[in-house]
Amino acid sequence: MTASATGPETGEAAAIGPQPAPSQEPPPVSPAALPTLLFVVFMNLLGFGMVVPLLPFFGQSFHAPPWAVSLIFSAYAMGGFIGEPFWGRLSDRIGRKPVLMFTLACNCITYGCMAFAPNIWAAFAIRFFGGMFSGNGSVVQGYIADVTPPEDRPSKLARIGVAFNIGFIVGPWLSGQLARPELGHVGFRLPFLAASGLAACSALGVFLLVKESRARRIGMINQPSRWALTGQAIRHPVAGRLLLLTLAAGFAFNGIESVFGFWGKHSFNWGPHEVGYVFGVVGLTNALAQWFITGRISRAWGQDKALAAGMALTVVATLLIPMSRGIVSTTIFMSLMAFGQSVAFPNVGALISRVAHQDRQGQALGLNNAVGALARLLGPLSAGLAFTYVSIQAPFYMAAIVVAPAILLALGAGRALKNAPVL
Repeated sequence: MTASATGPETGEAAAIGPQPAPSQEPPPVSPAALPTLLFVVFMNLLGFGMVVPLLPFFGQSFHAPPWAVSLIFSAYAMGGFIGEPFWGRLSDRIGRKPVLMFTLACNCITYGCMAFAPNIWAAFAIRFFGGMFSGNGSVVQGYIADVTPPEDRPSKLARIGVAFNIGFIVGPWLSGQLARPELGHVGFRLPFLAASGLAACSALGVFLLVKESRARRIGMINQPSRWALTGQAIRHPVAGRLLLLTLAAGFAFNGIESVFGFWGKHSFNWGPHEVGYVFGVVGLTNALAQWFITGRISRAWGQDKALAAGMALTVVATLLIPMSRGIVSTTIFMSLMAFGQSVAFPNVGALISRVAHQDRQGQALGLNNAVGALARLLGPLSAGLAFTYVSIQAPFYMAAIVVAPAILLALGAGRALKNAPVL
Protein backbone atom coordinates (compact mmCIF):
# COMPACT_ATOMS: atom_id res chain seq x y z
CA MET A 1 0.00 0.00 0.00
CA THR A 2 1.38 3.41 -0.95
CA ALA A 3 0.92 6.94 0.33
CA SER A 4 -2.01 7.35 -2.02
CA ALA A 5 -4.13 4.84 -0.13
CA THR A 6 -7.61 5.95 0.76
CA GLY A 7 -9.29 6.19 4.12
CA PRO A 8 -11.36 3.20 5.21
CA GLU A 9 -14.67 5.05 5.21
CA THR A 10 -14.60 8.10 2.97
CA GLY A 11 -12.44 6.81 0.10
CA GLU A 12 -10.82 10.28 -0.22
CA ALA A 13 -7.23 10.27 -1.47
CA ALA A 14 -4.56 11.16 1.07
CA ALA A 15 -2.09 13.91 0.29
CA ILE A 16 0.88 12.74 -1.72
CA GLY A 17 3.97 14.26 -3.19
CA PRO A 18 4.91 14.78 -6.86
CA GLN A 19 5.49 11.13 -7.60
CA PRO A 20 4.08 8.93 -10.34
CA ALA A 21 1.36 6.39 -9.75
CA PRO A 22 2.82 3.23 -8.24
CA SER A 23 3.57 0.44 -10.66
CA GLN A 24 4.37 -3.21 -10.48
CA GLU A 25 5.97 -5.76 -12.77
CA PRO A 26 3.48 -6.45 -15.59
CA PRO A 27 2.00 -9.95 -15.25
CA PRO A 28 2.62 -12.55 -17.96
CA VAL A 29 0.13 -12.35 -20.79
CA SER A 30 -0.92 -14.80 -23.47
CA PRO A 31 0.22 -13.87 -27.00
CA ALA A 32 -3.39 -14.27 -28.13
CA ALA A 33 -4.77 -11.92 -25.45
CA LEU A 34 -4.12 -8.58 -27.16
CA PRO A 35 -5.51 -9.64 -30.58
CA THR A 36 -8.57 -11.05 -28.83
CA LEU A 37 -9.13 -7.85 -26.86
CA LEU A 38 -8.73 -5.78 -30.00
CA PHE A 39 -11.38 -7.97 -31.58
CA VAL A 40 -13.65 -7.06 -28.64
CA VAL A 41 -13.12 -3.37 -29.39
CA PHE A 42 -13.64 -4.08 -33.07
CA MET A 43 -16.96 -5.76 -32.25
CA ASN A 44 -18.15 -2.81 -30.19
CA LEU A 45 -17.32 -0.41 -33.00
CA LEU A 46 -18.56 -2.76 -35.68
CA GLY A 47 -22.05 -2.49 -34.23
CA PHE A 48 -21.73 1.26 -33.82
CA GLY A 49 -20.21 1.62 -37.30
CA MET A 50 -23.00 -0.41 -38.85
CA VAL A 51 -25.58 1.89 -37.30
CA VAL A 52 -23.93 5.22 -38.21
CA PRO A 53 -24.57 5.17 -41.98
CA LEU A 54 -27.84 3.25 -41.62
CA LEU A 55 -29.52 5.44 -39.00
CA PRO A 56 -30.97 8.10 -41.32
CA PHE A 57 -32.52 5.39 -43.50
CA PHE A 58 -33.39 3.07 -40.58
CA GLY A 59 -35.20 5.97 -38.92
CA GLN A 60 -37.05 6.77 -42.12
CA SER A 61 -38.38 3.21 -42.15
CA PHE A 62 -40.20 4.20 -38.92
CA HIS A 63 -41.19 7.55 -40.47
CA ALA A 64 -39.17 9.28 -37.74
CA PRO A 65 -37.94 12.92 -38.02
CA PRO A 66 -34.17 13.70 -37.86
CA TRP A 67 -34.28 14.73 -34.18
CA ALA A 68 -35.81 11.37 -33.25
CA VAL A 69 -33.11 9.51 -35.22
CA SER A 70 -30.48 11.50 -33.30
CA LEU A 71 -32.01 10.16 -30.10
CA ILE A 72 -30.91 6.64 -31.07
CA PHE A 73 -27.31 7.90 -31.13
CA SER A 74 -27.93 9.55 -27.79
CA ALA A 75 -29.48 6.40 -26.31
CA TYR A 76 -26.32 4.42 -27.06
CA ALA A 77 -24.24 7.14 -25.43
CA MET A 78 -26.50 7.31 -22.38
CA GLY A 79 -26.00 3.59 -21.85
CA GLY A 80 -22.23 3.97 -22.22
CA PHE A 81 -22.23 6.82 -19.70
CA ILE A 82 -23.64 4.41 -17.11
CA GLY A 83 -21.72 1.33 -18.21
CA GLU A 84 -18.14 2.57 -18.68
CA PRO A 85 -17.27 3.53 -15.07
CA PHE A 86 -19.34 0.68 -13.64
CA TRP A 87 -17.65 -2.07 -15.65
CA GLY A 88 -14.21 -0.49 -15.22
CA ARG A 89 -14.61 -0.31 -11.43
CA LEU A 90 -16.02 -3.84 -11.27
CA SER A 91 -13.12 -5.19 -13.34
CA ASP A 92 -10.65 -3.58 -10.91
CA ARG A 93 -12.24 -5.65 -8.15
CA ILE A 94 -13.14 -9.02 -9.70
CA GLY A 95 -10.91 -9.13 -12.79
CA ARG A 96 -11.11 -8.08 -16.44
CA LYS A 97 -12.05 -11.42 -18.03
CA PRO A 98 -15.44 -12.16 -16.38
CA VAL A 99 -16.65 -8.61 -17.02
CA LEU A 100 -15.72 -8.82 -20.69
CA MET A 101 -17.44 -12.16 -21.15
CA PHE A 102 -20.66 -10.97 -19.51
CA THR A 103 -20.88 -7.69 -21.43
CA LEU A 104 -20.20 -9.37 -24.77
CA ALA A 105 -22.89 -11.98 -24.16
CA CYS A 106 -25.36 -9.17 -23.43
CA ASN A 107 -24.23 -7.37 -26.60
CA CYS A 108 -25.17 -10.47 -28.56
CA ILE A 109 -28.69 -10.27 -27.16
CA THR A 110 -29.18 -6.53 -27.74
CA TYR A 111 -28.08 -6.70 -31.38
CA GLY A 112 -30.54 -9.52 -31.94
CA CYS A 113 -33.33 -7.49 -30.33
CA MET A 114 -32.46 -4.44 -32.45
CA ALA A 115 -33.13 -6.46 -35.59
CA PHE A 116 -36.75 -6.87 -34.53
CA ALA A 117 -37.42 -3.45 -32.98
CA PRO A 118 -41.10 -2.65 -33.68
CA ASN A 119 -40.82 1.17 -33.52
CA ILE A 120 -38.43 4.06 -32.96
CA TRP A 121 -38.96 4.08 -29.18
CA ALA A 122 -38.23 0.38 -28.84
CA ALA A 123 -35.08 0.97 -30.88
CA PHE A 124 -34.18 3.78 -28.46
CA ALA A 125 -34.54 1.47 -25.44
CA ILE A 126 -32.59 -1.37 -27.06
CA ARG A 127 -29.76 0.95 -28.06
CA PHE A 128 -29.62 2.27 -24.50
CA PHE A 129 -28.95 -1.21 -23.12
CA GLY A 130 -26.64 -1.94 -26.06
CA GLY A 131 -24.59 1.12 -25.18
CA MET A 132 -24.49 0.14 -21.52
CA PHE A 133 -23.12 -3.33 -22.26
CA SER A 134 -20.79 -1.99 -24.96
CA GLY A 135 -19.29 0.29 -22.33
CA ASN A 136 -16.47 -2.18 -21.70
CA GLY A 137 -13.74 -0.15 -23.40
CA SER A 138 -12.35 0.82 -20.00
CA VAL A 139 -11.96 -2.88 -19.18
CA VAL A 140 -9.86 -3.42 -22.30
CA GLN A 141 -7.84 -0.27 -21.58
CA GLY A 142 -7.36 -1.42 -17.99
CA TYR A 143 -6.09 -4.80 -19.18
CA ILE A 144 -3.54 -3.12 -21.45
CA ALA A 145 -2.47 -0.79 -18.63
CA ASP A 146 -2.07 -3.83 -16.36
CA VAL A 147 0.39 -5.57 -18.68
CA THR A 148 2.20 -2.62 -20.34
CA PRO A 149 4.92 -0.30 -18.95
CA PRO A 150 3.82 3.39 -18.91
CA GLU A 151 6.19 4.49 -21.67
CA ASP A 152 4.75 1.91 -24.08
CA ARG A 153 1.08 2.58 -23.37
CA PRO A 154 0.39 5.16 -26.11
CA SER A 155 1.44 2.75 -28.84
CA LYS A 156 -0.46 -0.16 -27.28
CA LEU A 157 -3.56 1.96 -26.64
CA ALA A 158 -3.30 3.17 -30.23
CA ARG A 159 -3.99 -0.43 -31.23
CA ILE A 160 -7.43 0.11 -29.74
CA GLY A 161 -7.80 2.99 -32.18
CA VAL A 162 -6.84 0.64 -34.99
CA ALA A 163 -9.56 -1.79 -33.95
CA PHE A 164 -11.90 1.19 -33.67
CA ASN A 165 -11.17 2.26 -37.23
CA ILE A 166 -11.34 -1.26 -38.64
CA GLY A 167 -14.78 -1.43 -37.07
CA PHE A 168 -15.63 1.66 -39.09
CA ILE A 169 -14.26 0.04 -42.22
CA VAL A 170 -16.12 -3.23 -41.89
CA GLY A 171 -19.22 -1.85 -40.17
CA PRO A 172 -20.37 0.63 -42.81
CA TRP A 173 -19.27 -1.65 -45.64
CA LEU A 174 -21.05 -4.65 -44.14
CA SER A 175 -24.23 -2.72 -43.39
CA GLY A 176 -24.21 -1.25 -46.89
CA GLN A 177 -23.92 -4.72 -48.39
CA LEU A 178 -26.45 -6.44 -46.14
CA ALA A 179 -29.08 -3.73 -45.83
CA ARG A 180 -31.99 -3.68 -48.27
CA PRO A 181 -33.69 -0.28 -47.78
CA GLU A 182 -36.12 -0.99 -50.62
CA LEU A 183 -37.73 -3.66 -48.41
CA GLY A 184 -38.58 -1.14 -45.71
CA HIS A 185 -37.91 -1.85 -42.04
CA VAL A 186 -37.36 -5.59 -42.62
CA GLY A 187 -34.47 -4.78 -44.94
CA PHE A 188 -32.36 -3.63 -41.98
CA ARG A 189 -32.55 -6.85 -39.95
CA LEU A 190 -29.66 -8.80 -41.45
CA PRO A 191 -26.88 -6.33 -40.44
CA PHE A 192 -27.97 -6.47 -36.80
CA LEU A 193 -28.19 -10.25 -36.79
CA ALA A 194 -24.68 -10.44 -38.24
CA ALA A 195 -23.40 -8.18 -35.44
CA SER A 196 -25.14 -10.40 -32.88
CA GLY A 197 -23.34 -13.48 -34.17
CA LEU A 198 -19.95 -11.77 -34.13
CA ALA A 199 -20.51 -10.62 -30.53
CA ALA A 200 -21.07 -14.24 -29.55
CA CYS A 201 -17.82 -15.20 -31.28
CA SER A 202 -15.83 -12.54 -29.44
CA ALA A 203 -17.24 -13.68 -26.06
CA LEU A 204 -16.08 -17.20 -26.89
CA GLY A 205 -12.65 -15.87 -27.87
CA VAL A 206 -12.25 -14.10 -24.52
CA PHE A 207 -13.22 -17.31 -22.69
CA LEU A 208 -10.70 -19.43 -24.60
CA LEU A 209 -7.75 -17.11 -25.21
CA VAL A 210 -7.55 -14.34 -22.59
CA LYS A 211 -5.80 -14.91 -19.27
CA GLU A 212 -6.78 -12.75 -16.33
CA SER A 213 -4.45 -9.76 -15.80
CA ARG A 214 -5.55 -8.93 -12.26
CA ALA A 215 -5.44 -11.37 -9.35
CA ARG A 216 -7.71 -10.71 -6.39
CA ARG A 217 -5.62 -9.51 -3.47
CA ILE A 218 -6.22 -8.47 0.09
CA GLY A 219 -4.07 -5.34 -0.05
CA MET A 220 -6.17 -3.54 -2.65
CA ILE A 221 -7.04 0.05 -1.73
CA ASN A 222 -10.63 1.08 -1.14
CA GLN A 223 -12.19 2.45 -4.31
CA PRO A 224 -14.15 5.69 -4.06
CA SER A 225 -17.66 5.81 -5.45
CA ARG A 226 -18.18 6.93 -9.02
CA TRP A 227 -19.21 10.41 -7.87
CA ALA A 228 -16.38 10.74 -5.34
CA LEU A 229 -13.84 9.84 -8.01
CA THR A 230 -15.49 12.29 -10.41
CA GLY A 231 -15.00 15.09 -7.89
CA GLN A 232 -11.37 14.11 -7.33
CA ALA A 233 -10.71 13.90 -11.07
CA ILE A 234 -12.31 17.28 -11.82
CA ARG A 235 -10.01 18.91 -9.24
CA HIS A 236 -6.95 17.00 -10.45
CA PRO A 237 -4.55 19.20 -12.48
CA VAL A 238 -4.07 16.59 -15.23
CA ALA A 239 -7.22 14.46 -15.18
CA GLY A 240 -9.53 17.50 -14.94
CA ARG A 241 -8.12 19.02 -18.12
CA LEU A 242 -8.23 15.69 -19.94
CA LEU A 243 -11.88 15.11 -19.02
CA LEU A 244 -12.80 18.51 -20.46
CA LEU A 245 -10.82 17.71 -23.61
CA THR A 246 -12.60 14.37 -24.00
CA LEU A 247 -15.96 16.08 -23.63
CA ALA A 248 -15.19 18.80 -26.19
CA ALA A 249 -13.59 16.56 -28.81
CA GLY A 250 -16.19 13.81 -28.45
CA PHE A 251 -19.02 16.34 -28.65
CA ALA A 252 -17.71 17.60 -31.97
CA PHE A 253 -16.69 14.33 -33.61
CA ASN A 254 -19.79 12.34 -32.71
CA GLY A 255 -22.08 15.22 -33.58
CA ILE A 256 -20.66 15.35 -37.09
CA GLU A 257 -20.90 11.56 -37.45
CA SER A 258 -24.56 11.59 -36.45
CA VAL A 259 -25.63 14.10 -39.13
CA PHE A 260 -23.17 13.10 -41.83
CA GLY A 261 -25.68 10.86 -43.62
CA PHE A 262 -28.24 13.69 -43.68
CA TRP A 263 -25.57 16.17 -44.80
CA GLY A 264 -24.43 13.90 -47.63
CA LYS A 265 -28.01 13.40 -48.78
CA HIS A 266 -28.82 17.13 -48.77
CA SER A 267 -25.48 18.22 -50.26
CA PHE A 268 -24.85 15.51 -52.88
CA ASN A 269 -27.96 13.28 -52.85
CA TRP A 270 -25.93 10.40 -51.37
CA GLY A 271 -27.46 7.14 -50.14
CA PRO A 272 -26.18 4.39 -47.80
CA HIS A 273 -23.54 3.18 -50.28
CA GLU A 274 -21.83 6.57 -50.67
CA VAL A 275 -21.94 7.31 -46.95
CA GLY A 276 -20.63 3.82 -46.20
CA TYR A 277 -17.80 4.34 -48.70
CA VAL A 278 -16.67 7.56 -47.00
CA PHE A 279 -16.68 5.98 -43.55
CA GLY A 280 -14.89 2.93 -44.91
CA VAL A 281 -12.02 4.94 -46.42
CA VAL A 282 -11.81 7.10 -43.29
CA GLY A 283 -11.51 3.98 -41.16
CA LEU A 284 -8.86 2.36 -43.37
CA THR A 285 -6.73 5.51 -43.52
CA ASN A 286 -6.77 5.97 -39.78
CA ALA A 287 -6.25 2.33 -38.92
CA LEU A 288 -3.03 2.37 -40.92
CA ALA A 289 -1.98 5.70 -39.42
CA GLN A 290 -2.59 4.57 -35.85
CA TRP A 291 -0.73 1.33 -36.35
CA PHE A 292 2.36 2.97 -37.84
CA ILE A 293 2.34 6.65 -36.79
CA THR A 294 0.58 7.43 -33.50
CA GLY A 295 3.10 5.69 -31.23
CA ARG A 296 6.05 7.27 -33.05
CA ILE A 297 4.53 10.76 -32.78
CA SER A 298 3.91 10.30 -29.05
CA ARG A 299 7.47 9.14 -28.41
CA ALA A 300 9.02 11.89 -30.54
CA TRP A 301 6.89 14.86 -29.43
CA GLY A 302 5.62 13.77 -26.04
CA GLN A 303 2.09 12.69 -25.22
CA ASP A 304 0.80 16.19 -24.45
CA LYS A 305 2.13 17.79 -27.64
CA ALA A 306 0.84 14.91 -29.77
CA LEU A 307 -2.54 15.40 -28.14
CA ALA A 308 -2.51 19.14 -28.86
CA ALA A 309 -1.50 18.54 -32.49
CA GLY A 310 -4.37 16.09 -32.92
CA MET A 311 -6.84 18.67 -31.63
CA ALA A 312 -5.44 21.36 -33.95
CA LEU A 313 -5.77 19.08 -36.97
CA THR A 314 -9.34 18.28 -35.95
CA VAL A 315 -10.27 21.99 -35.91
CA VAL A 316 -8.76 22.67 -39.34
CA ALA A 317 -10.31 19.63 -41.01
CA THR A 318 -13.72 20.34 -39.50
CA LEU A 319 -13.72 23.82 -41.01
CA LEU A 320 -12.78 22.39 -44.42
CA ILE A 321 -15.62 19.85 -44.66
CA PRO A 322 -18.36 22.41 -45.54
CA MET A 323 -16.16 23.47 -48.49
CA SER A 324 -16.24 19.97 -49.99
CA ARG A 325 -17.31 19.68 -53.62
CA GLY A 326 -17.76 15.93 -53.91
CA ILE A 327 -16.93 12.53 -52.54
CA VAL A 328 -13.14 12.83 -53.00
CA SER A 329 -12.67 16.08 -51.10
CA THR A 330 -15.19 15.04 -48.46
CA THR A 331 -13.35 11.77 -47.85
CA ILE A 332 -10.01 13.58 -47.54
CA PHE A 333 -11.31 16.15 -45.05
CA MET A 334 -13.19 13.55 -43.00
CA SER A 335 -10.04 11.40 -42.90
CA LEU A 336 -7.99 14.35 -41.64
CA MET A 337 -10.51 15.09 -38.91
CA ALA A 338 -10.69 11.47 -37.80
CA PHE A 339 -6.89 11.16 -37.91
CA GLY A 340 -6.58 14.14 -35.58
CA GLN A 341 -8.87 12.39 -33.14
CA SER A 342 -7.00 9.10 -33.58
CA VAL A 343 -3.66 10.70 -32.74
CA ALA A 344 -5.19 12.37 -29.70
CA PHE A 345 -7.18 9.80 -27.80
CA PRO A 346 -4.55 7.07 -27.19
CA ASN A 347 -2.55 9.81 -25.47
CA VAL A 348 -5.52 10.78 -23.30
CA GLY A 349 -5.76 7.22 -22.01
CA ALA A 350 -1.99 6.96 -21.54
CA LEU A 351 -1.81 10.22 -19.56
CA ILE A 352 -4.70 9.22 -17.31
CA SER A 353 -3.14 5.81 -16.67
CA ARG A 354 0.08 7.56 -15.60
CA VAL A 355 -1.63 9.55 -12.84
CA ALA A 356 -4.14 6.87 -11.72
CA HIS A 357 -3.33 4.41 -8.92
CA GLN A 358 -2.80 0.86 -10.15
CA ASP A 359 -5.93 -0.27 -8.26
CA ARG A 360 -8.02 2.40 -10.01
CA GLN A 361 -6.86 2.00 -13.60
CA GLY A 362 -10.14 0.58 -14.85
CA GLN A 363 -12.22 3.01 -12.79
CA ALA A 364 -10.25 6.10 -13.90
CA LEU A 365 -10.25 5.08 -17.55
CA GLY A 366 -13.94 4.23 -17.24
CA LEU A 367 -14.64 7.73 -15.94
CA ASN A 368 -12.93 9.24 -18.99
CA ASN A 369 -14.89 6.92 -21.28
CA ALA A 370 -18.09 7.91 -19.47
CA VAL A 371 -17.33 11.54 -20.28
CA GLY A 372 -16.85 10.43 -23.88
CA ALA A 373 -20.24 8.75 -23.71
CA LEU A 374 -21.76 11.98 -22.37
CA ALA A 375 -20.24 13.71 -25.40
CA ARG A 376 -21.87 11.11 -27.64
CA LEU A 377 -25.15 11.99 -25.97
CA LEU A 378 -24.87 15.77 -26.24
CA GLY A 379 -23.03 15.96 -29.58
CA PRO A 380 -25.55 14.17 -31.82
CA LEU A 381 -28.51 15.90 -30.16
CA SER A 382 -26.94 19.35 -30.57
CA ALA A 383 -25.78 18.62 -34.12
CA GLY A 384 -29.24 17.32 -35.06
CA LEU A 385 -30.88 20.50 -33.76
CA ALA A 386 -28.31 22.72 -35.48
CA PHE A 387 -28.72 20.83 -38.75
CA THR A 388 -32.52 21.05 -38.59
CA TYR A 389 -33.02 24.60 -37.36
CA VAL A 390 -29.87 26.56 -38.33
CA SER A 391 -28.25 25.19 -41.50
CA ILE A 392 -26.79 21.98 -42.87
CA GLN A 393 -23.27 23.41 -42.34
CA ALA A 394 -23.87 24.59 -38.76
CA PRO A 395 -22.77 21.32 -37.03
CA PHE A 396 -19.28 21.64 -38.55
CA TYR A 397 -18.74 25.24 -37.46
CA MET A 398 -20.11 24.47 -34.00
CA ALA A 399 -17.69 21.54 -33.71
CA ALA A 400 -14.65 23.66 -34.59
CA ILE A 401 -15.58 26.30 -32.00
CA VAL A 402 -15.97 23.66 -29.27
CA VAL A 403 -12.72 21.82 -30.04
CA ALA A 404 -10.39 24.84 -30.34
CA PRO A 405 -9.89 25.29 -26.55
CA ALA A 406 -8.89 21.61 -26.27
CA ILE A 407 -5.49 22.51 -27.76
CA LEU A 408 -4.70 24.59 -24.66
CA LEU A 409 -6.12 21.93 -22.35
CA ALA A 410 -3.71 19.35 -23.79
CA LEU A 411 -0.68 21.58 -23.32
CA GLY A 412 -1.80 22.51 -19.80
CA ALA A 413 -2.15 18.85 -18.83
CA GLY A 414 1.39 18.21 -20.03
CA ARG A 415 2.81 21.06 -17.96
CA ALA A 416 0.98 19.84 -14.83
CA LEU A 417 2.03 16.20 -15.23
CA LYS A 418 5.43 16.47 -13.55
CA ASN A 419 4.08 17.52 -10.14
CA ALA A 420 0.64 15.93 -10.33
CA PRO A 421 -0.55 13.79 -7.39
CA VAL A 422 -1.77 10.23 -7.84
CA LEU A 423 -5.48 10.05 -8.59
